[in-house]
Amino acid sequence: MLDGLPPQLLRMLRETPALAHAYLVGGCVRDALIGTEGKDFDLEVFGIDSGTLIRALSPWGRTDTVGRSFGVVKLSIPGHTFDFSLPRRDSKTGPGHRGFEVDVDPGLSPREAAARRDFTVNAMMYDPRRGELLDFFGGESDLQNRILRHTSPAFSEDPLRVLRGMQFASRFELTAAPETLELCRSISGTYGELAIERVREEWMKWATKSVLPSAGLRFLRDAGWLEHFPEVAALAGVKQDPEWHPEGDVWTHTLECLDALMTLPEWQAADAAGRAILALAVLAHDFGKPACTQIVERDGRMRIVSPGHEPAGGPIAVSFLERLAIPASLADSVVPLVLNHLAHLTDPTPRAIRRLARRLAPATIRQLAVVMTADAFGRPPRPREIPAGVSGLLAAAGTMKLASSAPRPILLGRHLTSEGWVPGPEFKPVLDAAFEAQLDGVFADLEGALNWLRTRSRG
Repeated sequence: MLDGLPPQLLRMLRETPALAHAYLVGGCVRDALIGTEGKDFDLEVFGIDSGTLIRALSPWGRTDTVGRSFGVVKLSIPGHTFDFSLPRRDSKTGPGHRGFEVDVDPGLSPREAAARRDFTVNAMMYDPRRGELLDFFGGESDLQNRILRHTSPAFSEDPLRVLRGMQFASRFELTAAPETLELCRSISGTYGELAIERVREEWMKWATKSVLPSAGLRFLRDAGWLEHFPEVAALAGVKQDPEWHPEGDVWTHTLECLDALMTLPEWQAADAAGRAILALAVLAHDFGKPACTQIVERDGRMRIVSPGHEPAGGPIAVSFLERLAIPASLADSVVPLVLNHLAHLTDPTPRAIRRLARRLAPATIRQLAVVMTADAFGRPPRPREIPAGVSGLLAAAGTMKLASSAPRPILLGRHLTSEGWVPGPEFKPVLDAAFEAQLDGVFADLEGALNWLRTRSRG
């Protein structure tokens, strides 16, 4: 585990007597054990007070105290920032994440300090001087066996830990221990204590860092917390035609789609915002099916169909994203992807592609193709094949240079002015009509736009 430590940090720990009992803690220990390169290194220091800690760190770089009551000191050196914290006792005094009394206690033992952490896989410590792993609660074994287990009964004091469990299960492919699920179910009623910003943060980690997102959603279901996200819970039990969806109901299909999404190179190469947009769009793409699914006779057979689930899913997706306080910069892309996820089933004429790109904006046809591909891949045991309609749509949009952007109006106000128009209220309807004509393919360049304008003027 020493291999990934910044040399400056290792030297500091070895040469500073006051840091003789400073241990790496939390995620950096977990990540090192599974072979993931660490970027953030957090340390907990025992046996000294905050003043001694600051004096010990000051010669090495700039120190900043993050609330003296919490005993956290940030040390900034070129290229790195490290968090040094003192052990503390947390006592729940009221609802919500602010309802805690925090007492820094330098005399706390490492085992007592580790007991306040949420899951055993996050409760390990590492002594970088002696090369010793301090594992008081079986975290290494749980990590090897892919088990998500709460560290102590103190888990129940902060309901956010359940949502942390969701994203941890998805990121590290973990299955929750039965006793942890039971404890989560017992505190389901405390969900309302959580600030929506904290809920959003855990969902965003799920959307951007997952390896197996279905594991997190199954954890929520088994923990009795899926009811707090009714749009997702409603997918369970909604039947689908077994010929087209042999995998099962809409819930099962959605989970298969999400897991497939994580394997696509486009998702893996995307930045955090791009990943969040794609994951949330795939999660929500069939939100409309519970309200639209019906059994009808088609070609002499009774079939399960969901007509209109695309438009029906849009408002439901909006409601879900708003309740999670997902920023508009992301939500404005997610919703049009939900509303148009069957567009590959129509003829990709130039007119249709221009209008599709316009409807999707600020999302793109390239992103839509990823959502469609995940949708197609989420139907095991059917083979994972990109539908011809998706490939054709993406190719045609690429030829038109509309795969990654929407059409921009060719005719602008300054062109009207150059043609002798006096700025006024009639500008907007004319420009709107011009853009509609452009999308219909009436013209494709400025000369054509001006000819259209002159013809209109003469009329």
